[in-house]
Amino acid sequence: MKRLQADHLLEPSAPDLLLSPSEGGDGLLSELEYPADRGNWTGKLDFLLSCIGYCVGLGNVWRFPYRTYVNGGGAFLIPYFIMLAICGIPIFFMELSLGQFSSLGPLAVWKISPFFKGVGVGTILIVSLVAIYYNMIIAYVLFYLFASLSSDLPWEHCGNWWNTERCLDHKATGNRSGYAVNTTGTVSPSEEYWSRRVLHIQGSSGVGHPGAVRWNLCLCLLLSWVIVYLCILKGVKSSGKVVYFTATFPYVILLMLLVRGVTLDGAWLGIKFYLTPQFDHLLTSKVWIEAALQIFYSLGVGFGGLLTFASYNTFHQNIYRDTFIVTLGNAFTSILAGFAIFSVLGYMSQELGVPVNQVAQAGPGLAFVVYPQAMTMLPLSPLWSFLFFFMLLTLGLDSQFAFMETIVTAVTDEFPYFLRPRKALLSACVSIAMFLMGLILTTEGGMYWLVLFDDYSAGFGVMVVVIASCFVISQIYSVQRFSRDIKMMLGFEPGVYFTTCWRFLSPFTMVALLVYSIVKYQPSEYGTYKFPRWAEMLGILMGLFPCLMVPAGMGLALLREEGTLMQRLRQAIRPALDWGPALEENRTGIYVNTLAGCQSPRPLMVHMRKYGGVTSYENTAMEVDKEMEEDEESTI
Repeated sequence: MKRLQADHLLEPSAPDLLLSPSEGGDGLLSELEYPADRGNWTGKLDFLLSCIGYCVGLGNVWRFPYRTYVNGGGAFLIPYFIMLAICGIPIFFMELSLGQFSSLGPLAVWKISPFFKGVGVGTILIVSLVAIYYNMIIAYVLFYLFASLSSDLPWEHCGNWWNTERCLDHKATGNRSGYAVNTTGTVSPSEEYWSRRVLHIQGSSGVGHPGAVRWNLCLCLLLSWVIVYLCILKGVKSSGKVVYFTATFPYVILLMLLVRGVTLDGAWLGIKFYLTPQFDHLLTSKVWIEAALQIFYSLGVGFGGLLTFASYNTFHQNIYRDTFIVTLGNAFTSILAGFAIFSVLGYMSQELGVPVNQVAQAGPGLAFVVYPQAMTMLPLSPLWSFLFFFMLLTLGLDSQFAFMETIVTAVTDEFPYFLRPRKALLSACVSIAMFLMGLILTTEGGMYWLVLFDDYSAGFGVMVVVIASCFVISQIYSVQRFSRDIKMMLGFEPGVYFTTCWRFLSPFTMVALLVYSIVKYQPSEYGTYKFPRWAEMLGILMGLFPCLMVPAGMGLALLREEGTLMQRLRQAIRPALDWGPALEENRTGIYVNTLAGCQSPRPLMVHMRKYGGVTSYENTAMEVDKEMEEDEESTI
């Protein structure tokens, strides 16, 4: 026993607090001290394609073209690209930088300023509500996809059990029939198929009486959740491979629809209607607000998806280049989709003998009524219908992957020791819970609830999240320090364009959007149905609840500190002690002070001695250290 004690005393040992993670050994203490590996993208294009798939979604097909022609046609592109430069690109780059620098999800990233962690909680609530109803839209797409697997499309003619006496095959009464037919008060077969066959909305009297569950829709919803779960089963390692197909194949189908559309008779009528510039619209504030809203929702900023994807990057990934590829690619995809959609609508208007504005719609009306009706007028209509809905399916799945990965990553980053090794089980639990909460959407009155979710869940709450993020970066953390963090990653600081937008242009524009949304608020409605007051209040509460997480988080952060109120506030708004790059070798400059085992007044030299020679990024870190020393001397 004495010999063993003597041998033990002869071995030099360091206190546990001075051991770095790489020196902690393989014992039980090491296993308990450090969580499982978080993981990274496995391929060079995984991140880029995931971002493209996330941003290029259903809105590019069914919202942008309609919003363009309503707000001045080709003239709308002027405020669209201006707002892209002021709001879209800077906020997009800011979110990617935050995620990549910290390697943390939308909750844990608020170590940058724990006082504002409620913003992260609000983000997760918003994304959860959106994920519930977004997968229901995918379920509708699956329903139409299966219905397209037939020799004749079921919405092509009247005479089915779901049709009424008002049903009129408009295709038979077009300008080629030789005589005029009064179509007032009639509906198309595709419209009745959507409302009476798919939704069976006649079985519900309103949002308060949803009726029975539509089991065919319920099974489609279950299938959509199974698909999503299987694709995110292994986190970004599995979803990063799926996007190689889901993010690229929609472009193949979109180009096929475009080529087919522009070769149809009357296609020019739709394209002309789509792009004819009306410059007088630029003098109205509504057009500029609409352009900003389109950019805001199309890029998906404020939903945590971009930040989550970037958190799985390597520390020196060139997100500056990726920002411009994704944002500009998203814009041009929207324009391209407009040509594909309106060329077919022009053909449809000529066949029916009605103006283009009478067939053009936005949202579900375009995807599930107008475009399916247009497909019935084409040769090989089931094929084109299948391709169209398969394109919508892949577009929707990419966005849903991002929503689910955001939720799961946020929770696992908060409890890494327990949940990170059980990420697949957590994903299953989240998927099951959201499927159960989405069952209300599969009822006969489910569309009323979907409209309520769509109108209120991601409205001003997302704007509050983005405004708060810009405020923290520009005023609390400081743009100067944020730029230095970016320099550590990329080797250069962002230019005046980005810093000016972060300080002034982006937050002011977002505040204007928020004020406009409040002033121009209108109660939800679906067709001629007006929602009751209690449903409207429920929707407003749905939008306000995530915002209430911000002051709640502030109060909780103050309670965790000690001292007077001002002392608590100063401590809460400062970055946490462990804020910085996640990997030890990337913690250069001031962030080396938080490395385990660092006792030197010159932490960068300790870092360099431990990890070897001076790379270009370590050289950048030396420059950052020198700048900070000069700032400290100037303040003294």
